[in-house]
Amino acid sequence: MAQVGTPPAAAPGRLIAILLLAYIFNYIDRQIIGILAVPIKADLGLSDTQLGLMGGLAFALFYSGLGIPIAWLADRGSRVNIIAISVALWSLFSALCGAAQGFTQLFLARIGVGVGEAGGVAPSYALIADSVPPERRARALAIFFFGIPIGSALGIFFGGWIASSIDWRTAFFVVGLAGLPVALLIKFGLKDPSRAPSAEPRGAPPRFRDAIGLLACKPSFWLLSLGNGAGAMAGYGLLFWLPSFFKRSLGLPLFEISAFYGAIVLFGGVMGIWLSGWIGDRMGGKRPAAYALVPAVAVLLAAPVTAAALFASSPETGFVLFLIGNGLGLSWAGPVTAAIQQIVPPPMRATASAGFLFFTNLLGLGLGTLAIGALSDRLGAALGAEALRYAILAALGFYVLSAILYALAALTIEKDWHRG
Repeated sequence: MAQVGTPPAAAPGRLIAILLLAYIFNYIDRQIIGILAVPIKADLGLSDTQLGLMGGLAFALFYSGLGIPIAWLADRGSRVNIIAISVALWSLFSALCGAAQGFTQLFLARIGVGVGEAGGVAPSYALIADSVPPERRARALAIFFFGIPIGSALGIFFGGWIASSIDWRTAFFVVGLAGLPVALLIKFGLKDPSRAPSAEPRGAPPRFRDAIGLLACKPSFWLLSLGNGAGAMAGYGLLFWLPSFFKRSLGLPLFEISAFYGAIVLFGGVMGIWLSGWIGDRMGGKRPAAYALVPAVAVLLAAPVTAAALFASSPETGFVLFLIGNGLGLSWAGPVTAAIQQIVPPPMRATASAGFLFFTNLLGLGLGTLAIGALSDRLGAALGAEALRYAILAALGFYVLSAILYALAALTIEKDWHRG
């Protein structure tokens, strides 16, 4: 059960900072495979379809499937302990990726990373939601979601640098083992909040079937989850495949790719996540539909901006357009996650978050990365090195689908809002 006692006044800031650090390592370990796909493909002789399976489906199957039962346990017990164990597990499996001698071993190691990360994110959402009042929740979650661009950028930069200087195996060893001290920091540096903010009494831990039954009756939960899953098919696909695109179509060397794309992911992501979280809280306090409408508009704009970037006349123009497109594509983070926390009672937040992440990661990580790789292989005979450019272009249609689903969620979210 959660520990009794209220954390000190500074606990929310401390909690968010430590969870942000863990999320940074989450994305370093999750996304380093994108920049390392270039040397891995050459060393192990893999196809784009195999790279897509390894980078997406291997991780997503267990990450998505185990996330829901682990989150249910987190709603009934110590979320801090579950997060700490998860960080240690995914870090060890990430290091093991460096020992892989072929596709099968690397695939299995990536499954292990997914098993570890299954327990880290949904309980973190719930801890943050229980530590800050509703009117600041989207911004608090936005700060946590800085882990996506920061972790991705660090994974891209250091992965490319280490692989260029030494080899891709060493990159996995270094970033994997570096995450182990973070697990100890979480275990001994955080306390589980004993209750939500005073306006939201926490209540008894839910039965699993009760939590699932409540979610089944919330149309906005399904629309937000499927909308985010559709957007993630484009977003995660871009995150994994753009380093390979820069190599094949622009002819950039690996270290330049890591600096070029790392800056795009970092600055574009931080700006997009923060602005959408701030706007969501400003508008959502009076009109909950804003938590869905803000990302709907943003991801709709992300499609043409990113398409223009793919055909930019110069790397400099492409940099600006990719930076804007990346920020727009990540605009869901604060508003949508805050909405998921608010459409269920506090004792069900980790379970609801895991259900939401199930669709996001099964569709986005599992299918988005694979679909682009498979389409690139299919187009390869006709288009050669340019096949990947057009495979990525086709995937941008998922941003449009995401915007439609978010807009539909805006019509139902007011009715589904939990007001305690």
